[in-house]
Amino acid sequence: MLSFKSFSQNDTVSTTIQLSKPVAKLVVTDLISGDQAKLEVKTLNELIAELEKKNTTSLDIINNLEIQNNNFEKMILSHNEKFATQTQLSEDLQKALKRQKRQTTIYKIGTTVGAVATVLLLIQ
Repeated sequence: MLSFKSFSQNDTVSTTIQLSKPVAKLVVTDLISGDQAKLEVKTLNELIAELEKKNTTSLDIINNLEIQNNNFEKMILSHNEKFATQTQLSEDLQKALKRQKRQTTIYKIGTTVGAVATVLLLIQ
């Protein structure tokens, strides 16, 4: 008999606590509010995660718009440079046209004077 060991399923030390009704009601109320607080924390954590996703998306959109804005500014600068070059070419062309008109006028006057001088020499 000494070699058999026995195990008991029952608690040998009785440690039961009995609460009065008002204290038990307070304990139950605290347990319920604790469960509600856990649920609220879980819900708030999910809300925070969703807001972080929205914030990340907003930042991506802002970065994309800034890149587009920079591209548009570069396009505007390029068009302004083209316009300045076109204006300079137009001014140079107008100067060359005035110079050509003066030369043409001088040639006409010279031709007229030469023709008149030739006619006068032939008449004499």
